[in-house]
Amino acid sequence: MYSKLPNIVLGFHGCDQTTFEKVVCNGEALRPSANSYDWLGSGIYFWEQNYDRGLSWAREQAKRGAIDRPAVIGAVIDLGCCLNLTDSHYIDLVENEYRLMKEDFDLLGLELPKNEGATQDRLLRKLDCAVIEHLHAHIEAERANGEATLAPFDSVRGLFSEGAPVYEGSGFRKKTHVQICVRNPNCIKGYFNPRRPVKAWRMP
Repeated sequence: MYSKLPNIVLGFHGCDQTTFEKVVCNGEALRPSANSYDWLGSGIYFWEQNYDRGLSWAREQAKRGAIDRPAVIGAVIDLGCCLNLTDSHYIDLVENEYRLMKEDFDLLGLELPKNEGATQDRLLRKLDCAVIEHLHAHIEAERANGEATLAPFDSVRGLFSEGAPVYEGSGFRKKTHVQICVRNPNCIKGYFNPRRPVKAWRMP
């Protein structure tokens, strides 16, 4: 009853300048990611209301040699039917889906995926990705059988506490962010070139 999020948010996608030009200048669309370790499952990823995080991510990728010229694409996003993992209702839903997935794996004699990584942030979220994808597949299977109790999710939203403490003893982390994974491309109402503020004026 109280779970619907505001209709429109701004998202920022770190990328290479060539991708920026294709999308913002030439009208192409961003391609969804479908890695087994994607934190929120398959889809198009954005940092919610966080241009600076998008730019720092792109710069990190450039240092690794993954991209040449860091850039950021802005997007106007309608979250639609959102699997919002800051909402207790949806956290409970994902928790239950984990139990269902574990039963499936046990029946097949398979080992569950694990969240992995060299740091405490566990950047390779294979388990989390698998649970979310299992939920999407579960919903689609129910719909195909005429037994649907949930509408398919257009997007997934999660809050992640990531990085080193902001200061000694802090509960805040330097890379904490809200991430959006857009599954339904029609949620993206438009792309734009983010402008920087005019320093002589206050930010309303």
